[in-house]
Amino acid sequence: MIDLTINQKGLDNAIACAKEHGIAIPTIAQMQNPDLIPEKIKDKLAGVGLWDFNPLNLFRISWRNNPVEKGGDGKFGDVNFIEIPSVLTGVKARIIVLTGKWFPTGCHKVGASFACLVPRLVTGQFDPSYHKAVWPSTGNYCRGGAFNSKLLSCDSIAILPAEMSRERFEWLNSVAGEVIATPGCESDVKEIFDKVWELRRTRPECLIFNQFEEMGNPLWHYQVTGRAIYDAVESIRGKDGNFAGACFLSGSGGTMSAGDYLKERYPTAKLGVGEALQCPTLLDNGFGGHRIEGIGDKHVPWVHNVKNTDIVVDIDDEDSQQLIRLFSDSIGQKYLIEEIGVPADFVEKLSLLGISGIANVLCCVKMAKYYELTENDILATVATDSAAMYGSRVEELAEAEGPYSPLKAAAVYWEHMRGIRTDNMLELTYESRKRIHNLKYYTWIEQQGRELAELNAQWYDRNYWKNIHDQKDEVDALINAFNEETGVLKNL
Repeated sequence: MIDLTINQKGLDNAIACAKEHGIAIPTIAQMQNPDLIPEKIKDKLAGVGLWDFNPLNLFRISWRNNPVEKGGDGKFGDVNFIEIPSVLTGVKARIIVLTGKWFPTGCHKVGASFACLVPRLVTGQFDPSYHKAVWPSTGNYCRGGAFNSKLLSCDSIAILPAEMSRERFEWLNSVAGEVIATPGCESDVKEIFDKVWELRRTRPECLIFNQFEEMGNPLWHYQVTGRAIYDAVESIRGKDGNFAGACFLSGSGGTMSAGDYLKERYPTAKLGVGEALQCPTLLDNGFGGHRIEGIGDKHVPWVHNVKNTDIVVDIDDEDSQQLIRLFSDSIGQKYLIEEIGVPADFVEKLSLLGISGIANVLCCVKMAKYYELTENDILATVATDSAAMYGSRVEELAEAEGPYSPLKAAAVYWEHMRGIRTDNMLELTYESRKRIHNLKYYTWIEQQGRELAELNAQWYDRNYWKNIHDQKDEVDALINAFNEETGVLKNL
């Protein structure tokens, strides 16, 4: 459960800070359904850019934003998603992808980080006059945390691996109060955790928001991402459509809770968890480095409800690397249009997929093949961010492999998209689910000091995850009370 104990001194300071800086805080219900946002907020958003450091952009933490980076009317609409054409994937199943590009910072991690920080802020557990918000991450989460911290006038520290893309570091250096690069790549989460413990020991003002264990993360994804996927599916399902399931790369494990929401509404749906084949932690307790940025491995996240997961899907990181270059290159795009028959207007949308988004699509392709899905079946996933975050990676591939040609484009497409097979997958039994769940012990009990009783409750207490998901109303009540005390929302 999220601790919602009130610290009155810290709360008084947080209220004073919000008054001074004109900060109103949205509720999770408003992120779920922006129709609930006051019209005066929407009117003011019309003049605010998506990436602007304006507290009003907190109200844009939604899958339903107007899909423009600048301008727009400040309004909201349907869920932002795309459907991947079967001619591109080679499978009959319909694959839909929610697109994170239209969140502030161009990534949905602003939602998870919001739901970790704000409950501490509106209870006074985080005192902006004293504390610094520490955001340990393999990439996008610390970007979202730093952005939210700036909008909420809270000091922040971002921690991420040194081998992450140049774009991430350049942006973070202009936003976070401090940026710490830890040794290694995407899968080197232990090094991040070690730095967190160093800060805990030496800097008492540091309050850690570890996405891998903060329950605000799965709460937000259950309520907001889960509902958004449900609405997107229902908008295209029709009378004969069947929602077959969803698959998400493991990452922090937060997005997996959207699958909990979906399985409650579609009881026959399958929930898949993806990971890099180069670091097959869930598949066979393996380890290693990989290049699917933003998904840390070598452990099972504390927030992952493993008991509700049906299948593990491993993706070779070379597939997602090669495909982001194919999708970004003009020769590759021309090949897809003229030789494969992908509609030109859809090829333009391929830039909505970042490296992990492409890997998520490949997970769905593997699930579609494994379960022999038909044209009546729908699979869902998310694109955490877009290709805009990986321009330097595409440049590196071009330098290493030389210029593109139609022949090169054909080789990449047929090997890395149409050549995807159902190898390196594991359909989970009760025993194999328990084996994955038990891996949490070594990271979270032995290393991170969590309680064994809670680990067992995650597996045996059927209300454990429900109780967390149901905290939305309590959190929203605290947010409304906070806004009432500051008077900012009333006076806008």
